[in-house]
Amino acid sequence: MNNDRYIFWHRRDLRLQDNIGLSFTREITSSIIGLFILDQNLIDTNDHCLKISPPKLWFLAESLLELRTKWRDCGSDLLVLYGDPINLIPKVAKVIHSKGVVCNQNYEPYEVKRDLIIKGKLEKDLIKFFSLNDQLLIPPNEINTISGGKYSVYGPFSKKWFIKVFSAEESGLIKAKDIPNNLIGLNQQEHNNIKNYCKQNSVIESDINLERLLVNNGFKNNNLCPCIPGEIAANKQLINFTNNFIEKYSLTRDHPSEILTSKLSASFTLGTISCRQAWQASQKARQSSNNYEHIQSITTWQKELAWREFYQHAMYNFPELSQGPFRKKWKSFRWENKQQYIDAWINGLTGVPIIDAAMRELNETGWMHNRSRMIVASFLVKDLICDWRIGEKYFMQKLVDADLAANNGGWQWSASSGMDPKPLRIFNPYRQAEKFDFNCNYIKKWVPELRKVSRSDILSGDIPSLEKNGYPDPIIIHKKQQSYFKLLYSEITIN
Repeated sequence: MNNDRYIFWHRRDLRLQDNIGLSFTREITSSIIGLFILDQNLIDTNDHCLKISPPKLWFLAESLLELRTKWRDCGSDLLVLYGDPINLIPKVAKVIHSKGVVCNQNYEPYEVKRDLIIKGKLEKDLIKFFSLNDQLLIPPNEINTISGGKYSVYGPFSKKWFIKVFSAEESGLIKAKDIPNNLIGLNQQEHNNIKNYCKQNSVIESDINLERLLVNNGFKNNNLCPCIPGEIAANKQLINFTNNFIEKYSLTRDHPSEILTSKLSASFTLGTISCRQAWQASQKARQSSNNYEHIQSITTWQKELAWREFYQHAMYNFPELSQGPFRKKWKSFRWENKQQYIDAWINGLTGVPIIDAAMRELNETGWMHNRSRMIVASFLVKDLICDWRIGEKYFMQKLVDADLAANNGGWQWSASSGMDPKPLRIFNPYRQAEKFDFNCNYIKKWVPELRKVSRSDILSGDIPSLEKNGYPDPIIIHKKQQSYFKLLYSEITIN
């Protein structure tokens, strides 16, 4: 080991524990400075951060504050800069005479192209660049079909994925890394060089960035959001879930009023917890149980980890997903996109209780239960005949766990335009409410106008006018719209 200066560039890995890239860097040198760049192509801090959802921005800023403290506890520091990484990374590396830059690999189309450009620039300046797999248990290039192709259906992908994961576990490859210690931070001259560079190039420094993020993110209901920022909270949530709730996950996961899921979606998105920590915690719960139903529930949760990786693999292997439907015939579907329908859906004023409850939950908390996400997506696409990309975009603007791959995959699954072997799925919102919110606790929590209305009236959709308290009539009739949607769908399936 030597003391050459290295930069560790954080992206979707806002933690020190079990950080593959950071552990790799520590094996090279103890002289490491942490860096996070608020990418101006993804985050606009001067326009109320409209390129990233306010809840996600809040989660990011709070997590960065904690991460900076952890870096300082280890003897170094975390720089937080705003700008274009393509320009900033090579410049900062030269300013502090860094011998190398290490990061963990990202898999979205923009990120892949960005990193290739940065790698080329650094290597031209004789600065080493390392990118390691940390975000996924199994990286995209390690799962192929028998013919060497890429999977586009979850079922066969998940079978291969579980085989690979169990094999990696047996080989000791899924083992959490320790927090690095005894780091050497920037000396005073290097600090001065960074400050001068920032001043000369109008690059905003750490404290101002974090303060601006917290003040301008526009998210005021963080106390209602079930996702908690930071590495410390993520570890606590994971332990609490695997110790107390994972064994009943299959029974409770589809009931939005209970919120007995892990609530770690935002933590996975920004990497305040690692996929390896999650897998190990679930395996520990599995090995300590001899109850068949409990083990099945644990497996069900592990399948959710597989779904997360499936969508990441899909976005990496089929980058065109970010631009449109996977199934090309959907390009010719006749979307109606009525603005009054879109507005009613967004504001939770459709007159369909389960839809309005879910959308109000999203608007107020920055989060929505997964079952609710499927129901509102089906409703927007197959009842209101609105392009799924409208919903996809709105979710990205509102969700604390907004993630391109997962969000795109979920919306295309709901729209039947994506990687789903079943040709057409249509959710009846009233039947979904009866099945997953039978006592209407979820509906009455988020639609207070209906709190005095009987369960049977809410579930039937036949709410007496005198009891509506200003709640609107349904903007559509589900049965009628279902038939109309199928008619439109037949137009793209004839050929």
